[in-house]
Amino acid sequence: MKSTPLGYLFTFLAFSVFATQDGLSKHLGETHSPVQVAMVRYWAFVAFAVVLAMRSNGGLQAAVNTKRPFLQILRGLMLFSQILISIVAFTQVGLAQSQAIFAAGPIFVALLSMPILGEKVGWRRWTAILFGLVGVVIMLAPSGDGFNSYIWLPLVCAVLGAVYGIATRLVSRDDQPSTSFFYIAIVGFIGSSLLGPFFWTPFSPTGWGLMIGLCCTAIIGHMALIKAYEELDAVIVQPISYWQLVLGAMIAVTVFGEVLRWNTVVGAVIVVGAGLFTVWREWVVSRRARRAEEVGRV
Repeated sequence: MKSTPLGYLFTFLAFSVFATQDGLSKHLGETHSPVQVAMVRYWAFVAFAVVLAMRSNGGLQAAVNTKRPFLQILRGLMLFSQILISIVAFTQVGLAQSQAIFAAGPIFVALLSMPILGEKVGWRRWTAILFGLVGVVIMLAPSGDGFNSYIWLPLVCAVLGAVYGIATRLVSRDDQPSTSFFYIAIVGFIGSSLLGPFFWTPFSPTGWGLMIGLCCTAIIGHMALIKAYEELDAVIVQPISYWQLVLGAMIAVTVFGEVLRWNTVVGAVIVVGAGLFTVWREWVVSRRARRAEEVGRV
């Protein structure tokens, strides 16, 4: 099992940067179209992806070649849609509550892995999934201020993220990581560049500074996450990802003056607990399967 101090450092750095990135997205989304923000962000993202592909095994040509073109394009479109919807969710629902609902991602991954990947889920993971869904319902409950009609946006993002994660597992069976990374960048770049000019409004000098900061955080965050996965197993990285939820809530309260409501806190605790257990059980089951396979070879 991979586990190094450097891996933990990169993991906390990645999710700290991602929390900061969400704060910048919320701020920019309040004054500019999400499509415009995403477009400039993808300009930097695709440049980073091309450089990464050129440095990978086989270079850029190997990264472009894919055995699952339709699925790779679909992944890119899902991530692009998720980014657009998340920016709207940050501005209309709030940074803290949106990120709390995003935390339900592993729950939806476990739920969708059965019909799509054909995985078997035992009663323990079923229990965790049900508890996680209860946590989501608690977070979606109307507050004292009434029902927010935009509350479904972060839930849609969580589902899109889960489907994106499942699709990533499928393409990883045939394509190398640099190929998958290249396609999510190029598809989002093309989609945002086609739509962006219709939503363009000039950035102020401060706006450009924040936009450059958003691009830098996107690149630094992804680089740190890549390094984290080189040093740690995914079963360790996933629990640390909830640090983004904690830091995001701190940014929401201190920077944007958001109020953490009881249903958001209680629901988030339930969802995080269920998500941690789901990830742990998935790792236990996969490790058991690998051991059985190794014994079968002997």
